[in-house]
Amino acid sequence: MMLRYALQTVRHRKAGFLGAFVALWCAAALVTACGTLLETGLRGRIATERYAGAPVVVSADQNVHATTVKAKKGDPRKSKTKHKAKPVAERAWLPAATVDTVRAVPGVQRAVPELTFQAVPLVRGTPGIQDAGGAKASYGHAWSSAVLTPFGLTEGRAPQGGDELVVDRALAARAGLKPGSRLTVQSTGDPRTYEVSGIAATDATGPGTGAGAGAGAPGAGGGLAQQGALFFSDAEAQRLAARDGQVSAIGVFPGPGVDAAALADRIRRALHGTTAQVASGDGRGPVEFLDAAGARVKLVSMGGAMGGTSLLVAVLVVVGTFALSVQQRHRELALLRAIAATPRQLRRLIGREALLVGLAAGVAGALAGLPLAAWLHGRLIDSGVVPATLERTAGIFPMAAAVGASLLGAWAAARITARRVARIRPAEALAEAAVERSRPAWARSAVGMLMLAAGAVLVAVLSALRTEPASTPVTFLAVVVLAGAVSLLGPLIVRGATAVLAGPLRLAGAGGHLAGANLRGRATRMASAVTPLTLLIAMTSTVLFITPTLGEAARAQAREGVRAGWVLADQGPGVPGGAVARIRSTPGVEAATEIVHTSVRVGLTKYAAQGVSPAGLERTWDPGVRGGSLAGFGEGSVAVSELAAGQLGLKPGSLLALTLGDGTPVTLTVSAVYARGLGFGDLTLPHDLVAAHADNPLASAVLIAAAPGTGRGQLAGAVRDYPGVAVLSAAEADGARAQRQAAGAEINLLAMGLVLAFTAISVVNTLAMSTAERLREFAMLRLTGATRRQVRAMVRVEALAVLLMGAVLGSGIALAVLTAFSVGMTGVAAPVVLPLVYGLLVAGAGLLALCATGVAGRLALRVPTVSGAKA
Repeated sequence: MMLRYALQTVRHRKAGFLGAFVALWCAAALVTACGTLLETGLRGRIATERYAGAPVVVSADQNVHATTVKAKKGDPRKSKTKHKAKPVAERAWLPAATVDTVRAVPGVQRAVPELTFQAVPLVRGTPGIQDAGGAKASYGHAWSSAVLTPFGLTEGRAPQGGDELVVDRALAARAGLKPGSRLTVQSTGDPRTYEVSGIAATDATGPGTGAGAGAGAPGAGGGLAQQGALFFSDAEAQRLAARDGQVSAIGVFPGPGVDAAALADRIRRALHGTTAQVASGDGRGPVEFLDAAGARVKLVSMGGAMGGTSLLVAVLVVVGTFALSVQQRHRELALLRAIAATPRQLRRLIGREALLVGLAAGVAGALAGLPLAAWLHGRLIDSGVVPATLERTAGIFPMAAAVGASLLGAWAAARITARRVARIRPAEALAEAAVERSRPAWARSAVGMLMLAAGAVLVAVLSALRTEPASTPVTFLAVVVLAGAVSLLGPLIVRGATAVLAGPLRLAGAGGHLAGANLRGRATRMASAVTPLTLLIAMTSTVLFITPTLGEAARAQAREGVRAGWVLADQGPGVPGGAVARIRSTPGVEAATEIVHTSVRVGLTKYAAQGVSPAGLERTWDPGVRGGSLAGFGEGSVAVSELAAGQLGLKPGSLLALTLGDGTPVTLTVSAVYARGLGFGDLTLPHDLVAAHADNPLASAVLIAAAPGTGRGQLAGAVRDYPGVAVLSAAEADGARAQRQAAGAEINLLAMGLVLAFTAISVVNTLAMSTAERLREFAMLRLTGATRRQVRAMVRVEALAVLLMGAVLGSGIALAVLTAFSVGMTGVAAPVVLPLVYGLLVAGAGLLALCATGVAGRLALRVPTVSGAKA
C-alpha cells in the first residue's frame, strides 16, 4: 500500500523531488568516477611495449620489503606475521651474471640482456624532440636487445661503432632524419653527436632486419606509443648506461613447444634467493613502466581520498536537500497525521519515496559517472600524474557502490528528516505545519555541538601533523565536519546573524524589512541555504590555498638557504657534468654545487632526498644547521632535517640505514641536522652517491658562488656549447620554482575539482528549491500590497544575507583549518590567502546564489496571485 502511495507521490510531485534527484545523481556520478580511479589503481592493466616480443622478462625486485611479527596476547606461541612492500623511486638493476643463470634453465632458447637509460635527442638545439602531443620519454638501448620488441631495420644498417646509432621511424619522420644524418643525444653524460646508421620500426619483417622475427607491433606507424627508442652499439650502450656489471632486465624466449608460464616458474625457482623477479603476460608491463606501477598507489590514494570526501559531502548535501523537501511537504504530511496516519506509516511512506528517487538517481548517476571517470583519467594523464600506460578499468563494482550509496544516503536522509513530522501528535499536526518552530530540537543542537567539538579536535590534531600525506586527508575531513556542525547549528546561527544584521537590513527599504522578518521567522529554511554555501567557500578556499601555504614556506626556506648568486638550470633532462666543469674553471667562480633529486626509504617510510657536491658547499648553501656541522660533509655522510631527525631519533654522529632510489642499502653517519627541510628535502646525501643510483644522474640545478663583478654573460659563455643550459639569477630561479608549484596546485584542484563542482551544483539546487517553494508566501505578500519589485528586492537581500553568512562561516572554517595546517607543516601560523583569488571565489559564490534565487523567484512570481495563494 505504502509503495503505491509513494509511487503516486513521486509521479505527481516531480518538481518537489527534483532537487533530491539532482543531488543524488551528482553524488552517484562522483562515487562512480572516484571508484573507477580506485579500481584502476588496484586492478588496472599496464600494457607492455618495449618487451612485447619477449614472453618472459626477468628484472630486479623494485620494492623494499619489511616483515613484522606480532605475538598474540595471552599466548606468545601464536603470532601473526605481516609482510609489506613499497616501491623504490628509481630502476633497480640486476647483476649481469644473472643472464648466465637464466640461460642455463631448461627450455630457454635465448636470454637477451637489456640496458635502459635516458637518451634525449637534441634537434636544432632544442632538448627532447617529442611526439606530436608533447612529452614522450626517450630511452637508449643496445641494438642487440632490439629483438625484445621486436624492432627491425627499414633503412640502413645496425650501428657498428661508438659513433653510430639507430633511431625509431617516428623520430626520423619528425626530425627529418635518414641514414647518414647527424644527431646530438643528451644521455647520462655530456651531449654527443652520432651518425644515424639506420632507421628501425616495430613492424619491420624479413631477413636482414637485425632484430629477428616476431609478431606484435606495439605502436602504430612502426614505433612505440609511449616512448622513443634510440639504439647504440653494445659497447656504447654499456658506457652510456654507466652500470658496469649490471643489466636492467633480461628478455627470455622459450624453446619450441615450451609454455611461457611454465618456463617462468622454472626460472623463478632457479633464481630463488636472489633479488630477481620473473614476469610473463600482463606482468611484464609493470617491469617496463615503473612510473605506471607507482601510479597505482597514487590512484588508490587519490580515489580513496576523493571518494571518501565525496561521500561525506554527499551525505551532508543530500540530508539538507531532503530536509528542505520534507519541510516543503509539511502541510501534506501533517494532514495525513490528522486523518489517522500512524508515525510508522509516514516513515515508511517517506522512506519508500526516498528509495525510489535514490534508485533512479543512482542508476542514472552511475551511468553518467563512466564518461566522467574517462574524462578525469584523461586529465590526470595530461597533467602527468598518471602515465598513459596504466589503462583505465571500468568494472561493475564502482557503479554498484554508487547505486548502493545513493539508496543508503536517500533512505538515511529521509528517515532523519521525517523523525519530527512522524512523531508529532495529530492534534498538533496542522498547527505545526503552519508555523515553523521557534527553537530547533535539542537533539539537533546537541549533535551539532558534538560535531563542532569533533571539528575542533581535528584542527588540533592537524596542527601537530608534520607530513603532507598525513595532514591532507585530515584537512578536508576537518572542513566537512565543521560544515556539518554549521548545518546542524544553522537555525541558531541564522537567528544570531539576523540580529547583527538587523540595522543594515532596515536600511535596504521595504525589501530589507521583509527579508529581515523572513530570516527571523524561517531560520531553519534559511539555514538549509547557508550550509552548502559555507561548504563551497570553505572547501574551495582550502583546496586553493593549501598548496600556496606549503609552497610559500618552502620557497621562503629555499630563498633564505641559497647563498649562491647564480643558478645553472637546464630545460631538458639536466645539467651535464661537462657544463659544471666549465663553470668551475671560469675565472671568478668560487664554488659550484651540483644538486640531484631522488627519494629514499628508511624502512618503508619514503623521504625526499637530494645529493649535493661537498666541495665549497658552505659558500652556496645554508640549510639552517641546528646540530653538527657541514664542514666535514662528504663520502659516508648524511644531513637530515629536524623533522626526519625527530621521527627517526637521530642526532649528529648517529648511524642511519637507508635504501637508495634503486634499492641499494647503505649506512651513513649523520653529520648535521638542519631546519629548512621544506626547502631542501628531509635528507641530503653526497652527490656522487645519489647520481650513481639514479635513473637520471644529471644535476637538476647547479648553485654558483661567484666573486663580485662576475656577470651572467661570462657564465653563459662558459656553457654556450651545451644546448638548453641557462644561467639564472637567484630571483629567476625562485620564480621558476613558483611556476612548478603552481603546476602542483593545478593537480590538487583537479583532484578535488569534481567535489567542488558537486558542491556548487548543490548550492544552486538548494537555493532554487528554497525559493521555488515560496509560491504561497509570495502570493500572500502580493495580496497584502507588496509589488513584484519589492518581492524581488526581498529575495535579493535574503540571498545577499545568506551569502554573507556563508562567506563568513566558510572563510572562518578555511582559515582555522589552513592555520592549523600551516602550524603543523611549517611551524608558524602563516596561511597564504591570495586576495584576488579569494575575491573571485566569493564573487562566484554570490553569482551562483543570486542567479539561483533570482531565476526561481521570477518563475514563482509569474504564477497568478490567486492561484499562488491557494497553493
